[in-house]
Amino acid sequence: MQGLLAGFVTIGSIIALGFLLAHLKILDASSQRVLSRIAFFVASPALMITVLGSTDVSQLFSANLVASIAGVAVSASVYIALARLVWHRTAPDTVIGAFSSAYVNAGNLGLPIAAYVLGDASLIAPMLLTQLILLQPLGLAVLDYSLARRRAGSTGVSRSWLHRLSQPLRNPLMLGSLIGLGLSVFDLELPPIVADPLELVGGMAVPGMLIAYGVSLRLGPRPGAGEPPVQIATIVGLKLVLQPLVAFLVARYVLGLDDSGVLAVTVVAALPTAQNVFTHAVRYDTGIIVARDSIFISTLLAVPALAVIVALLA
Repeated sequence: MQGLLAGFVTIGSIIALGFLLAHLKILDASSQRVLSRIAFFVASPALMITVLGSTDVSQLFSANLVASIAGVAVSASVYIALARLVWHRTAPDTVIGAFSSAYVNAGNLGLPIAAYVLGDASLIAPMLLTQLILLQPLGLAVLDYSLARRRAGSTGVSRSWLHRLSQPLRNPLMLGSLIGLGLSVFDLELPPIVADPLELVGGMAVPGMLIAYGVSLRLGPRPGAGEPPVQIATIVGLKLVLQPLVAFLVARYVLGLDDSGVLAVTVVAALPTAQNVFTHAVRYDTGIIVARDSIFISTLLAVPALAVIVALLA
């Protein structure tokens, strides 16, 4: 439980720093955009290279991966169906909502919780792989395509099919994830002259996201005031209830994992929405309030949710 609380206190303090800096007018809305762009285009790709590249490939492709994929797929699919058929959200908004309902905070929360609550930091690797190689590329491909169509519409220039197909491969996060995965699969190690700068730059990703998020909390509408409450409540319910429930059922009754394996899969699936969903929303200028409110509320409610899961399954 100490690791659980320590992880939440750490991210909460950095978000509070961003809130304070905005309140004191040291940072403003343009500063938030700069921080988000640095995190998206520079720091996060470097972080993906170092995290995935240093992860044991046997941990990446373990049985836990199937349960992680199942939880993500069911939660995201339910949201997509509701968003498109019931709430009639646009495709870019739907992507951010799907991210909010299934993209777990596997980095700055998942790593310490896996290390201190579950006893093995590598247990977060299957979820990282699910998100970085499956969920994120699919979502960013839709966002890139929508952005390209928006720009083409404003300029009157039509994009070729080859340009559209290659769009995901020009996304920096996708490239960083693929490079990191390649390093892990082929058991390659970057020389220090390359690895050390990447680690330094990658270290900016998480604090940059959190500070930008804190600025948004201070300068934007208060949480719960900008989007229909039923939609935010649905996203949080999918994230903290449905996703871990599906992961638990698959791990226990389909894969037959032991008690520790079931606990690990369920705890990881119940982590709150990741801060980089907010970074994606700012980058593509869509679903910003949905992402912000989902992160805020799911992070608050994840503490009791995780405590209940640990008490029942540990």
